[in-house]
Amino acid sequence: MPYPYVLLSAAVSLDGYLDDTGPERLLLSSPADFDRVDEVRASVDAILIGAGTIRADNPRLLVNSPERRAARAQAGKPEYPLKVTVSGSGDLDPDANFWHTGGEKLVCTTDKGAERAGTLGLAADIVPLGPDLDWRRLLEHLHDVRGVRRLMVEGGGTIHTQLLQQGLADELQLVLAPLFVGDPDAPRLFGPGAYQGGRLRLTETRRIEDVVLMRYEPTAPGTGPLPSAADHHWLALACDLADRCPPSRTAFSVGAVIVAADGTELARGHSREGGDPVVHAEEAALAKLAPTDPRLATATVYSSLEPCAHRASRPKPCARLILDAGVRRVVTAWREPDTFVAGADGSGLLAAQGVEVVVLEEYAERAKAPNDHLAG
Repeated sequence: MPYPYVLLSAAVSLDGYLDDTGPERLLLSSPADFDRVDEVRASVDAILIGAGTIRADNPRLLVNSPERRAARAQAGKPEYPLKVTVSGSGDLDPDANFWHTGGEKLVCTTDKGAERAGTLGLAADIVPLGPDLDWRRLLEHLHDVRGVRRLMVEGGGTIHTQLLQQGLADELQLVLAPLFVGDPDAPRLFGPGAYQGGRLRLTETRRIEDVVLMRYEPTAPGTGPLPSAADHHWLALACDLADRCPPSRTAFSVGAVIVAADGTELARGHSREGGDPVVHAEEAALAKLAPTDPRLATATVYSSLEPCAHRASRPKPCARLILDAGVRRVVTAWREPDTFVAGADGSGLLAAQGVEVVVLEEYAERAKAPNDHLAG
């Protein structure tokens, strides 16, 4: 199921703390950065925080700029984004600022937590997610039921940690403040546990008065049937590569990217690349790597159209080339229609040989666009 774009936003001290242990909230951002955060809030459909952050900071989570609120209204959006909190227990303070400012509010909780929250008279919709908190189910609800396409997550550290560890964060916006906390009892941004491997991609650095904003994107592919945020990034790139294909009325336009387990891009290709009228995208990408490259065994192939299972122009179809390369995971956007080959099923051929095939159907229209001129 499609999820919203998940943006994690946090400010930390030089030694990685979100706050100190004093009675007042430690202000880590500068005035100009608070205004930047306000701009980001105005750009999203929903803002999410944990119940612990409500208890610790008592935030209002508003878009403070009247001009930005007016621009949202002019665009047909609510003046304020939806405010979402997550609580496993349903133990919430009905007097907190969260409930009495801004627009609509939503509580996502467990079945038992919903019973408790329902007795508090909160001015909010309460959504039970089952016996335990399930982040994927929560994101599906926000996307499918609430129409949330961009979600800003402002903490706390436990929530940021869980979303990153489960591969559900599309972007991290981290502000580094020029001070130290040094208190082992103070809350930290990230906790221990198993994170996805590889390095995040740095997409922006910006000095804002005396703090520094750093924006990162995850790069490491998922490892099983559940897609990671990086899977979306790489498949979007494959769809972009399909737009580069020389047009043809006898073949599909397809883009492909091969990515190592640590998030390193190994190769990319697209249909009819280099003037070859019959080369396929996956074939073009694989040809740029040594067949014995040890990284292929744990790599993921991203293809805007499922790899072909039958072809007349080459001895081996792309699904067979992938199998011969030892790749065990493929992410695609679109199943091959019967335009040129009846009953094409490259995904089935791969799956029968133990390859994990993940289909992200939300990219199907994007993958089909370069092929709109073809019948069928």
